[in-house]
Amino acid sequence: MKVPKTILAGASLAGTIIGAGVFAIPYVFSQSGVIPCLIYFIILTPLIILLHLFFGEITLRTREEQRLVGYVGRYLGKKAKALAAFSIIAGTIGSLLVYIILSGDFLSIIFPHSLSSVQMSILVWGVLSFLVFLGTSSIALVELMMGGLFILIIAIIFLFCLPLFETFNLTLFNANKIFLPFGVLMFSLIGWSVIGEAEDILTEKKKLKTVITAVISFCAVFYFFFGLIISGVSGQATSSEAMKGLVPFLGYKVTVLGALFGFLAVSTSFLTLANYLRNTFAYDYRMGHKRSFALACFAPLILFLTGFRDFIAVISVLGTVIGLIEGVALIFTYKKAKTLGDRTPEYSLKTPAFLLYLAIFILAAGTITELFHL
Repeated sequence: MKVPKTILAGASLAGTIIGAGVFAIPYVFSQSGVIPCLIYFIILTPLIILLHLFFGEITLRTREEQRLVGYVGRYLGKKAKALAAFSIIAGTIGSLLVYIILSGDFLSIIFPHSLSSVQMSILVWGVLSFLVFLGTSSIALVELMMGGLFILIIAIIFLFCLPLFETFNLTLFNANKIFLPFGVLMFSLIGWSVIGEAEDILTEKKKLKTVITAVISFCAVFYFFFGLIISGVSGQATSSEAMKGLVPFLGYKVTVLGALFGFLAVSTSFLTLANYLRNTFAYDYRMGHKRSFALACFAPLILFLTGFRDFIAVISVLGTVIGLIEGVALIFTYKKAKTLGDRTPEYSLKTPAFLLYLAIFILAAGTITELFHL
């Protein structure tokens, strides 16, 4: 049976968005409270949909196929391009750091009486980096399969948690952690790096708008209920990666299943992202094989060894910084593409100027409050 193009495009976008960030959401619910998280979802979901729609229209207005850095350079100039490139490289290194942290956390659940999570992380980094050095071939099909299994296992854990849900475990409001959700939710909902691929998949390009809106809305609803249910089971015992705190409630076997597939998912993502970053240094910046490999793999390890091991703090910073720099770049690129684009797009947003400046204000205010909180 032939799979509809809209489903394939939506799966590509959803598979990119739903990743490491999902594990942090229950912890945020348990710390900040249900009410602040709901407010953040109500504010950020439309904003992030809008930013992705901007990217989609930029893609449709430009004949030459490029990615974010290329579009920013084309419409905003070399300085803006350099800033966008810095944000993407820093964000990629930060994401690799997140995968290193999570891999050790998951393995410490699977093998609770062996090495520490830090030692596990270093061991996993060594194995995966060796594969990157050898030049691992494309693992897109494996990543797609792992993504599907990953979402399936999360759904199974979700169902196991439903009978154990208790409202008295929920935190409704915690003023001391009110700024915590911003960066985590931004990190968890951003997926514009794959908009170009989603657009390529679609035969009817005008459906890109529907795909973006539907997928991000689905991810936001899924995240909200996942955070609500998990935190309603483990309460203040909710761990930063969600799984460890569930062991006393679901038992070792069920929880270790989630940890196993979480580990496989982040390991696969590490290989893909590290290869991408290595090739970026090699081809875009004309670096040699060894130097590009060292920058791609050793940069996140150095950060890990110097103490950047707090999963929540890392993705909070990543979400706020990436959201601000790349989000603002998208807004101004979108404005320029409206007049300088070289083709008629299949959809065109009618966005009032005040909405653009409101979006910039939300991104800037969220970044300032998040960094101040951290």
